[in-house]
Amino acid sequence: MDIGKIMEYLPHRYPFLLVDRIVEMEPLRAVGIKNVSINEPFFQGHFPGEPVMPGVLILEAMGQVAAMMICQSPEMKGMITYVTTIDEAKFRRPVRPGDQLVTTAELTRVRGRVGKVRAVGRVDGQIVASASFGFVLAHRLTAAEAEE
Repeated sequence: MDIGKIMEYLPHRYPFLLVDRIVEMEPLRAVGIKNVSINEPFFQGHFPGEPVMPGVLILEAMGQVAAMMICQSPEMKGMITYVTTIDEAKFRRPVRPGDQLVTTAELTRVRGRVGKVRAVGRVDGQIVASASFGFVLAHRLTAAEAEE
C-alpha cells in the first residue's frame, strides 16, 4: 500500500504522517515502513549535532501502522482510531536519519469499538521500540461536520 492509499485511511498529514508504506496487511496484522530522513522537521531541534527521532514520534509511527490495520477492513469504512492508552512502552536504541523504521502491529483484543494492539518497531532487524496501544473507534467527521 503506497502513500496515496495510506492517506485515504489516515487523517494525518505532513509533518505528522509517519508511515510511508504498508508492506504487509492481514486482518489481524500489518507491517509498515517509515523512512527516517534528516529532512524531518523535528531533527532541527532534537538534537543539534546528534539527531535522534523523538520517542513519542516513534510511538506515533507505530500507532499509525496499527490504525491502518484496524481501519482497512470494509466494516470500518468511515471510522477513525483514537489512542486511549499506551502501556509497556520500551525504547531500546535510538532511531536516526537514514534508518528505516519497520513496525509490526498485531491486534490482540477487540470488543465492540474498543481494542488493544501490540506493536514492535525495528531498524535493521533489531528492536528499537515496543508498546501496547489501547484504542477506540469513532465515526470520522465529514468536512461539513467539522465546520459546525
